[in-house]
Amino acid sequence: MGIARSTGYRAPKGSADDTALVEAMHAMKDEIEACGWLHMQAALRHRGWIVNHKRIKRLMREHAMHPPRPRCFVATSDSNHDEPVFSNLSRERGVDDPN
Repeated sequence: MGIARSTGYRAPKGSADDTALVEAMHAMKDEIEACGWLHMQAALRHRGWIVNHKRIKRLMREHAMHPPRPRCFVATSDSNHDEPVFSNLSRERGVDDPN
């Protein structure tokens, strides 16, 4: 016949349209600000969507739904003050040997 033997066993499933899924993801993103793919997958699963994590990552990347990144550096000291500043006594000393 010229066709593969496995053709009659299982028909491939058609991929669902992503628009409804993206709308649901945007609604969840509005509710929760810092919602990454793992939290998004759990929330979608809770609402009845069974979606692969790779699809969620792809849709979040395509529609710019990334959570805000944490700041790398936080300044904890304030050097602009009116208090006395003590001098560094070890500035002029050189290191001769250990200890």
